[in-house]
Amino acid sequence: MTDPGAISNTELHQKAQRVWGNLPGWGTLAAVNHTTVGLRFIVTGLIFFVIGVLLAMLMRTQLALPNHDLLGPALYNQIFTMHGTVMMFLFAIPVLEGLAMYLVPKMIGTRDLVFPRISAMGYYCYLFGGIIMISSLVLGIAPSTGWFMYTPLSDATYNSGPGSDFWLIGITFVEISAVSAGVELVVSILRTRAPGMTLNKMPIFCWYILAMALMIVFGFPPLILASILLELERAANWAFFDATRGGDALLWQHLFWLFGHPEVYIIFLPAAGIVSTLIPVFARRPLVGYRWVVLSIITTGFISFGLWVHHMFTVGIPQLAQAFFSAASMLVGIPTGIQIFCWLATLWVGKVTFSLPMLWVFGFLMTFVAGGLTGVMLALVPFNWQVHDTHFVVAHLHYVLIGGMVFPLIAGFYYWLPHFSGRMPSDQLGRWGFWLTFIGFHTTFFIMHMTGLMGMPRRIYTYDAGLGWDWTNLVSSVGGFIMAIGIAVIILDVVLHFRFGSKAAQNPWHADTLEWATSTPPGAYNFISIPTIKTRHPLWEHPDLPETIATGQHALVEVDHGRRDILGTDAVSAKVREIIHLPTNSWIPLQVALAIGVVCISLLTKTYLLALFATVVTLLMILRWSWHNCAYLGFAPVTDNDPVDPPLHSRTCDGPGLWGMVVSLFADGTLYLSLLFGWFYLWTAAPLWSAPEEGPLSLWGLLASGFVLSSAVLLNNRLVARLRKGDDQNLQSGLWVVTGLGAVHFVLLLWVFLIAPLNPSAMAHDAVLMFMLYYLLIHSGLAIILTGLQALRVRYAYVSRQLPYEPVVLRPFWIYTLAVYWCSVAAFILMPMAWGPA
Repeated sequence: MTDPGAISNTELHQKAQRVWGNLPGWGTLAAVNHTTVGLRFIVTGLIFFVIGVLLAMLMRTQLALPNHDLLGPALYNQIFTMHGTVMMFLFAIPVLEGLAMYLVPKMIGTRDLVFPRISAMGYYCYLFGGIIMISSLVLGIAPSTGWFMYTPLSDATYNSGPGSDFWLIGITFVEISAVSAGVELVVSILRTRAPGMTLNKMPIFCWYILAMALMIVFGFPPLILASILLELERAANWAFFDATRGGDALLWQHLFWLFGHPEVYIIFLPAAGIVSTLIPVFARRPLVGYRWVVLSIITTGFISFGLWVHHMFTVGIPQLAQAFFSAASMLVGIPTGIQIFCWLATLWVGKVTFSLPMLWVFGFLMTFVAGGLTGVMLALVPFNWQVHDTHFVVAHLHYVLIGGMVFPLIAGFYYWLPHFSGRMPSDQLGRWGFWLTFIGFHTTFFIMHMTGLMGMPRRIYTYDAGLGWDWTNLVSSVGGFIMAIGIAVIILDVVLHFRFGSKAAQNPWHADTLEWATSTPPGAYNFISIPTIKTRHPLWEHPDLPETIATGQHALVEVDHGRRDILGTDAVSAKVREIIHLPTNSWIPLQVALAIGVVCISLLTKTYLLALFATVVTLLMILRWSWHNCAYLGFAPVTDNDPVDPPLHSRTCDGPGLWGMVVSLFADGTLYLSLLFGWFYLWTAAPLWSAPEEGPLSLWGLLASGFVLSSAVLLNNRLVARLRKGDDQNLQSGLWVVTGLGAVHFVLLLWVFLIAPLNPSAMAHDAVLMFMLYYLLIHSGLAIILTGLQALRVRYAYVSRQLPYEPVVLRPFWIYTLAVYWCSVAAFILMPMAWGPA
């Protein structure tokens, strides 16, 4: 416990606000604070949600009557494509990530996320990517091939306009945001929990977010790869999905659904986390079966990656594969059922208060269970064949996504609204909004099951009278408008409550979790002092905690040094290990996102020289970002007053940067494994796969390049091992030698690339090999540049035996670069030599 001494409580908070607060005026664009960034994600996502609802209303109006001509087929296809895209990519995941960014640090008892500049950059990437995608609709050139972009419909042959390019480039831009948020949340949850908050004492919501973030890290790279490959096929005529040149259109479906089905659970798990958080609060007792719920969360995450083929039962999958994925699709119902029974048990043994958030929780329970049952039906292959691509699937999708995500999300918004604003919403308006939305939803989508069973296909813009679909479509459209009115009432309630809502108490719901120990709305630093937490229900067992935190009676009260400090704790035991000093307000994230935006727009307009220039500018900005770090003047330079026990993280060898690098490499490795999957899939399944009798790449050149790379990695490992022991003798010269060896490796690999007779426009074999070589060159080039930068930082005394942090962080990247290099030589060169080219 730290005594703030004679400093008054008010003065202490004022000093903390000066250190942690955002810049005034336009300077708020440089904010990196998790509260600000999280709220920006939420508000932007809700704006996109409104756009998605408006697009849905246009579709329902078009389908209300047979042979209706409100929308022509081309415009209807654009609208339904953008409706799905907006809801899945611009609303669902970003809003949940924003909510997690806002809540997680407060729930685990810390002041911010570990990589605040990455959070800020991620938001701007999301914003600019979303604007790019929406602009295509405004310009009348939106994609029209569905939110899943199936090939060959989306390739240049059948869709020569720029619509698909807007989707592919915009989605890749947005995915950067999603993956960066995933890395941020994983490391923050594991390494910055309050002292004493072991994993089994962690709030259940944080378990859900940890699973979601890890699933994003492993689930999004296949789509990023697929988007890049399809854009290369469209823009450069490389052959990946064209069957006539050795590709396969089904490869896109595999890569898309490798992302697409985990995404359903990426959306569901945080929503279920809201339910698991709210039910104990309003039942006035702890969650029944906490450990079982945690186990079911982990199990759901694992199983979700083995279900993607059930979206492809009708494309000619072998029967054995159909049986396996059918069983796996039903198996995922078991961990979901465990959670539902734990929620019901908690309600059964508790004394439930039927407040407004609980209305939405009960709406969720009824709706999601129904959606889960239709999901089990669709897991049965014979039934799936009958209703595939009918409105039955549309109904199931919305029961799962709206019932399983939107209802809990609105419950969470009403629950945490007093935290956001310090005011209470209108109970009357909120109940009107619930019942209109609930009745309208079931009127729309329950009847849609019948429409699908009567044979109405998805994605048709009109239909003839007399097919039996007239009245069901009319009822669904009326229900859709009732639901839209309910959503409008909720929005009105939220807007009005900021002006007319009654003042909220400190903890208006008598909750048990730590976010309610902050002020409402919270300050920029969350907690003026960091408490030790040894219970899952800190505010129930220690109701005086908000006061003792606010008066500085716990750890890390000192702010006179001007740093933004948080505690770094052990991933399992939550024992304090270091003080993590965070960067303050910065324009660099906005600048980097703008530069990436210029790259994307240049690619869309096919001004490739500008795109190349913007790429170089982006790289230079990122290098500047990495330079303004750790011991750099203005961050945490070495002084005589440095804390020793615990030390600053830049004085250690195991800070959050190392964890961030490893988690980022998990995502990178997933993208590489997706590339390997594509290679082996095309090799074994593409109907017209062809390859030259002799490999086009020089084996001896690759072996020589790999030998030099191995030498560079071994020397770098030796330097880092010595630095860990406190020996920095010859560190700078050693890093320059590593940089030189890396440069020799790069030149040899570039030579192999330049002399190779590859024709990526003629055959998929050469296209995959060329992409692989680009992948290896990019990683080798980055390793060289970053190591050279470390050698310079040694010269400026930003890296030394007192500051060993950065070379330790870079070491896994070198090891990864070496691993993927030799894996590539084995998979792309040696295996075809051993087994033959086809």
